[in-house]
Amino acid sequence: MISRQTFSLLGRAIMVFMRSPVGSRARLLGLSLLLLMLCINGMNVINSYVGRYFMSAIESRDHAGFVRFAWLYAGVFAGSTLVAVFFRFSEERLGLLWRDYLTHRSVGRYIDQRIYLHLGTTAGITNPDQRMSEDIKQLTTTTLSFLLMILNGTLTAISFSGVLWAISPKLFLTAVLYAAAGSAMTIRLGRPLIRLNYRQSDVEADFRSELIRVRENAEGIALTGNESRTRERLMDRLDQLVENFGRIIRVNRNLSFFTSGYNYMIQLIPILIVAPLFMDHGVEFGVIGQAAMAFATLLGAFSLIVTQFQAISAYASVITRLGEFLEASEKAAVRNEASCIGCSTISDHFGYKGLTLRSTDPGGTVLLDRLDASFLPGTRVLVHGPQHAARMALFRASAGLYDAGTGNIVRPPPGKLAFLPERPYLPSGTLRELLVPSGSDCRMSNDEISGVIREVGLEALVKENDGFEHPRNWLEVLSFEDQQRMSVARAILARPDFALLDQLNSALGEAEFHRILELMAKHGITCISFGDDAPDPSRHDACLELNADGSWKWTDLR
Repeated sequence: MISRQTFSLLGRAIMVFMRSPVGSRARLLGLSLLLLMLCINGMNVINSYVGRYFMSAIESRDHAGFVRFAWLYAGVFAGSTLVAVFFRFSEERLGLLWRDYLTHRSVGRYIDQRIYLHLGTTAGITNPDQRMSEDIKQLTTTTLSFLLMILNGTLTAISFSGVLWAISPKLFLTAVLYAAAGSAMTIRLGRPLIRLNYRQSDVEADFRSELIRVRENAEGIALTGNESRTRERLMDRLDQLVENFGRIIRVNRNLSFFTSGYNYMIQLIPILIVAPLFMDHGVEFGVIGQAAMAFATLLGAFSLIVTQFQAISAYASVITRLGEFLEASEKAAVRNEASCIGCSTISDHFGYKGLTLRSTDPGGTVLLDRLDASFLPGTRVLVHGPQHAARMALFRASAGLYDAGTGNIVRPPPGKLAFLPERPYLPSGTLRELLVPSGSDCRMSNDEISGVIREVGLEALVKENDGFEHPRNWLEVLSFEDQQRMSVARAILARPDFALLDQLNSALGEAEFHRILELMAKHGITCISFGDDAPDPSRHDACLELNADGSWKWTDLR
């Protein structure tokens, strides 16, 4: 499941991090880790010899040597503890620094390039939220941990190979062969874990997403009496989760039979080889303890696959999932750049030239055929007709969210065109954060905001919710009708030249809708309304009728 391209993406992620604005801090922490690692290995070698002489002093009943080496033992332990703590601290700081940078970069691209909009339709990537949170966390911490383990294992192998060879060349060769055989057997037994861990990440996220949907649609579920179907979906997600995890447990059981026995034998093998040397008076007693420690340490360096295979398998699935996410993100970014059909910008004009829109199904049915229409400032236009799919496609194409078609769309520059969808989007936050457009004049006064709120009929609501500076979940606080009014207030404060309104009368009613149109005209906003109703000459200056066969008709109502 891990391709060369995936590792290439991992290498690129490391290089981008090292060359980033925080790269100097990362290199400093990396250098500190290398120096501390050298200290740790040096202390371990010293510790093996101190332990050897300490045990030999006990065996020879040397009281002075026993006390001297006991104090030396304690000093080595204290030094090793200090170095190990700073090593762990530096590792966590570097991991956090990398995660912080990579997550900021990924989330920034995800939003700024509208990858969130096209990701699912581009490559069918599931649970992108988990890939940017949990998977990036695992990537940064685990990659750093494995790199350090490999580097530390290399230094340990160099340090203790000489110690073990000096004690017994046979013992050194046994360690090498034992580690090689153990690694090969572990890979054979544990290979299914890579695929199972990959799937486990998805089924866990699917179950969590289903629970979130229940919370978000609590009233709808209760009102429709849909509890049984909801319960079935949740139980189905849970069953998939439990079934896959059960497979992981079974593979881990088989793997544990081998690795547990492998680790127990590490304690016995050096004693079986060195003890006869002691009994034949070839070595002193302390060499047995030193050999056991050196053998275990060297095996730990040689046996990373055996000791870390479960973590490696989970890491492999993380790399694969993030590799897929990065590839899909690049495709989604390219699609976002091309999603606005033939877009061009003119400061005071909005219209379509030869615009043809097709459905996104495999057949590509023509929804709208070669539309030519211009919307002049101050002209109130209604887009209507029996073809709801065509209206929706035209609304989304005007916003640059629909790319199944050809032709040209001429639009005002960003900030001069506002879109009010049928279902308003009102993010949680303070009233000022909700109403003052991002990137606009933040010095907009409360009085100015209050004036617009009064005009749309929400003044009482503002008083009930403690003014401007208290954060609220506005989708819970506001009725659907008031949500529409709030979106109108936000559009007015953005001061666009044109506003496209989708089914705004469905929540407000005809009389209130007519008042909103007059209010927006008062603020110099040209409204283009999308709806089902027939045009009213008292409210609209022209209408664009979209027919079921893809044809269209422009009518001047003045």
